[in-house]
Amino acid sequence: MIYIDTGAFLARHLSKDQYHGQAISFWNSIQKKGETCMTSNFVLDEAFTLLGRRAGYGFAAQRARNIYASESLSILRPNKKDESKAIDFFEKYSGHRLSFTDCISFVLMQSKKIKRVFTFDHHFQILGFQKYPKNISIH
Repeated sequence: MIYIDTGAFLARHLSKDQYHGQAISFWNSIQKKGETCMTSNFVLDEAFTLLGRRAGYGFAAQRARNIYASESLSILRPNKKDESKAIDFFEKYSGHRLSFTDCISFVLMQSKKIKRVFTFDHHFQILGFQKYPKNISIH
């Protein structure tokens, strides 16, 4: 089981993204393995907004339709208790300048016992998650 972060979606769909090649390669490897993939509605909100701004809203809308139609991706939705816990992370780790979306991801990953994350963001390692692909990080 692997959690998919915003950067993985962006790098997959934006050919000019600096991590595009690594993202395509890693997406292919998790598809070949039949890996169970999860993300959150917060991550998708962030990803579609950024795709729209960088590549056009029609492009982003089509990617959104494809992702929501996918049977290989489960979309987690936080409840009020999850969001309260995310606020605690947001405050506790304020020196790391985490996004609230990351904090929601941390809570959901912990509650679902997901240890692996497909991301280019080093913040997940701060909380002890295993980041993939390895040795690539944005700050």
